[in-house]
Amino acid sequence: MAEKDNSSAGKDYQINVPYSQEAFFLKGCNHLDWGMQSRLSQIFNPKTGRTVMLAFDHGYIMGPTTGLERLDLVVPELAEDVDCLMGTRGALRNCIPPTYHKGIALRCSAGSSVLDEDMSHEIIGVDVEDAIRLNASCMAIQTFIGAPGEKSSIENLCKTVDAGNRYGIATLGVIAVGKQMERTTKFFLLATRMVAEFGAQIIKTYYCEDFEKVVAACPAPIVIAGGKKLPEADALEMAYRAISEGAAGVDMGRNIFQAENPKAMARAIHKVVHDGLDGKQSYEFYLATK
Repeated sequence: MAEKDNSSAGKDYQINVPYSQEAFFLKGCNHLDWGMQSRLSQIFNPKTGRTVMLAFDHGYIMGPTTGLERLDLVVPELAEDVDCLMGTRGALRNCIPPTYHKGIALRCSAGSSVLDEDMSHEIIGVDVEDAIRLNASCMAIQTFIGAPGEKSSIENLCKTVDAGNRYGIATLGVIAVGKQMERTTKFFLLATRMVAEFGAQIIKTYYCEDFEKVVAACPAPIVIAGGKKLPEADALEMAYRAISEGAAGVDMGRNIFQAENPKAMARAIHKVVHDGLDGKQSYEFYLATK
């Protein structure tokens, strides 16, 4: 039964102990609501403040990508070695077991296939209600800064940020780099700062020269995209440089699932991000694990 007497007799309020007010571990996220911080903690490891994300959303524009011909055979095998899966709702519903309880970055923008010369005109293909049904940790929206579809992609991002803020779901702003854009430090300084100021809680972009300047100027945590397939040693070295220069993680796809041994590569990337191995050490780990 509930207490009838609410007197302080026998109770210890520890009035000499200050109330715990710990800062949130992730850059720029200290003032977010509890629900969004909880979801971000599913993506980023609270012990390191970093993440290894596996991107396997390539099929939404490229079809059955090499290495991802059978999602049901590839992705569940790699899931245990990463912190977060980034995929489409169709892939999640059909290929990821509901017992998976790590982070989910849900691809929510959709557009043209690789058959279109201009792929920058995307729409919001998945709304926040479906993201909630899928228990997503964040919603991924592609932005095309400097491309013909720049304004509409910014509108997609802002609408998603607003919806996510209402329901406590983070937005991952993905920086797309088209054929007409140069991969310069100046471009990435512009694009990442814009997307962060539009409200995205996480920024995904490419590694570049003077990357530490891009990180310093961006008020939100940055994860790097893997991009095209590189030799394993080069991909690990890129991941190490990005982390050492301030990245909060990596979101790799082809450089993991197209590796000679994808599982060993996922584990080697994990060693770089969370255990501090450099490029050479992680490549030696990869070879030994492979």
